[in-house]
Amino acid sequence: MSFRKVVRQSKFRHVFGQPVKNDQCYDDIRVSRVTWDSSFCAVNPKFVAVIVEASGGGAFMVLPVLKTGRIDKSYPTVCGHTGPVLDIDWCPHNDHVIASGSEDCTVMVWQIPENGLTQPLTEPVVALEGHSKRVGIVTWHPTARNVLLSAGCDNVVIVWNVGTAEELYRLDSMHPDLIYNVSWSHDGSLFCSACKDKSVRIVDPRRGVVVAEKERAHEGARPMRAIFLADGKIFTTGFSRMSERQLALWDPENLEEPMALQELDSSNGALLPFYDPDTNVIYVCGKGDSSIRYFEITEEPPYIHFLNTFTSKEPQRGMGWMPKRGLDVSKCEIARFYKLHERKCEPIIMTVPRKSDLFQDDLYPDTAGPDAAMEAEEWVAGKRAGPVLISLREAYVPSKQRDLKISKKNVLHESRPAPASSTGSATRLSATAAPATVPSISISTAPGGGGRLEEVLQELQALRLQVKEQGERISRLEEQLSRIENGDV
Repeated sequence: MSFRKVVRQSKFRHVFGQPVKNDQCYDDIRVSRVTWDSSFCAVNPKFVAVIVEASGGGAFMVLPVLKTGRIDKSYPTVCGHTGPVLDIDWCPHNDHVIASGSEDCTVMVWQIPENGLTQPLTEPVVALEGHSKRVGIVTWHPTARNVLLSAGCDNVVIVWNVGTAEELYRLDSMHPDLIYNVSWSHDGSLFCSACKDKSVRIVDPRRGVVVAEKERAHEGARPMRAIFLADGKIFTTGFSRMSERQLALWDPENLEEPMALQELDSSNGALLPFYDPDTNVIYVCGKGDSSIRYFEITEEPPYIHFLNTFTSKEPQRGMGWMPKRGLDVSKCEIARFYKLHERKCEPIIMTVPRKSDLFQDDLYPDTAGPDAAMEAEEWVAGKRAGPVLISLREAYVPSKQRDLKISKKNVLHESRPAPASSTGSATRLSATAAPATVPSISISTAPGGGGRLEEVLQELQALRLQVKEQGERISRLEEQLSRIENGDV
């Protein structure tokens, strides 16, 4: 009896990662050495922001996405904090607004000029003061305009209205220990948090209550992460009691046992998960690793399916993640990471190989756009709304069009019947001297070509007409030749 391993079908099985060429990296950036488990990098379709080393305060660099190559040491930075910057996050509804949290206990919101910085930026649009210890987490609300969440080492979570610079909600009794990370749900009605007390909590900030809590989600003492998935489930990364790195999937309705639990390896770097709600693929990057693993989350067991690993030589200090609307859909790019080395930032492009040059609907369902679904006041009043979706079809640019080229050869070589000889016998001038060859049409259709269809059809029609006329001419010549041979002329 033969057993054949059945491979699970998935369009993401062959996703492969490709680092860009050296001239497309951002070189000579002194990445921050702060010992804090954040990604140190934030990206949107216009800018790349990286937390950098700074003397006498905290700073991060904001570079236009297209400004690659060596970055001058004197390039201006955002340097208004008096302590090291620990976390940064771009506003999902305005590509020029970024928030930063720092060891100086403040959260600052900055407006970046259209073409990037030309001089150091020291004055924030708004400074939010409410934490008593360093602020290690800042994250924008996914659907409500101007709503920002911050969490500090004082174990307090504050939700701000940036537009009015006021505290909306202050949650100071839910976390007895250091908060490792916070993640909003898909519509922003809840958030989940991972805490040093090994608990994962699901919190409704507007009611100020813990909706659900799982104690000892991961047994290990090292940092863990928890993120919301689009369908409301929770994905966590952490460590086992034996310090092996783990992934787990949880159903908020029943947190007794994980839906799935996988052990990865025994490295000691914290695992940072990046989730794509459009494709249900999770990319897991370990700090200090030199690899990115990716998994597909499905509705059927075992729920977490390992897809592949991208491996490079250099370990990563941090990682940025481009929103879907900043990707090149013409090249079937489904994710782009910005990997931080010690002295540079290297983009890594994840693509799904496809032969077709057309827009791939299955890879690019409608995704979250830059428009807010509601105002901060509406959210406070209890409104719920998912992200405003946009189609990426408009971003599709077909590869360079190549025109169809038609080379037309004369169907018949001009040949006339020779005059009959004086003896009355006719030399058979072949109507064969005028062969009715089919015209040679060479159509060069390179991938992505196919523009002038109308012109081609017209040319073809004219050619057919020409063939028909030449055919009639041959018939007349043959008839004339036959009459000469029969002595009728």
